[in-house]
Amino acid sequence: MTRDELRSKLAEFKLETRGVKDVLKKRLKNYYKKQKLMQKEPTDGDSYYDYICVVDFEATCEEGNPPEFIHEIIEFPVVLLNTHTLEIEDTFQQYVKPEINPKLSAFCISLTGITQDIVDKADTFPQVLQNVIEWMRQRELGTKYSYSMLTDGSWDMSKFLNIQCRISRIKYPTFAKRWINIRKSYGNFYKVPRNQTKLTIMLEKLGMNYDGRPHSGLDDSKNIARIAVRMLQDGCELRVNERMHAGQLVTVSSSAPLEGAPAPQMPRYRN
Repeated sequence: MTRDELRSKLAEFKLETRGVKDVLKKRLKNYYKKQKLMQKEPTDGDSYYDYICVVDFEATCEEGNPPEFIHEIIEFPVVLLNTHTLEIEDTFQQYVKPEINPKLSAFCISLTGITQDIVDKADTFPQVLQNVIEWMRQRELGTKYSYSMLTDGSWDMSKFLNIQCRISRIKYPTFAKRWINIRKSYGNFYKVPRNQTKLTIMLEKLGMNYDGRPHSGLDDSKNIARIAVRMLQDGCELRVNERMHAGQLVTVSSSAPLEGAPAPQMPRYRN
């Protein structure tokens, strides 16, 4: 290794170390701030969501993701996080049969671990969405309990779900029109740049390792839930920061009222 290469590596190491230190300092500062607030006034448990539904879709893909390729959802997972106990209370997972590109690429199979046989035996998206909604209703979300959706980035709702609803000729479900983008929440709360908010990096900075198989929708969702738990413990009030409006992604102001998602209903078919 040359002297210049050694200097470059040392600079990278210092940058990574500083990133970890910055998050740790922010976490410690928020811990003491939270302790002071708890001493001053009791927390109003009724003002926050009872549950957070973590969703991380897996979709059809090709190596290099050519721009003309149409992504279809092939795994629909939901992880139900109880914000009072900070425990994962339940999970949902179903695979989906793609319609436009029914044959998965070798790249997609290798990346997600989802085989051709799995999607061939799966239901199409409208039926899986109906199953998700029934599962959510059984847990009284939006009726007895308030809740919010949460994703790792904007794409799950604004791209994958949006495109899938058009493919399946159904309207966009109202319960998924507003959500918490945890990458944005993490970056704002711990004051770190966008390139430090990938799933594995967020886990690492919070002192955790990825648990499970990367790019399994359910395992990704569980790990995202672990990050959400740590952030709530550190005093972050995770709240809706993105929404869909007229088919477009819109940022929600942090000063907007805290609103839970509506009771889930099956959307109507498009004309």
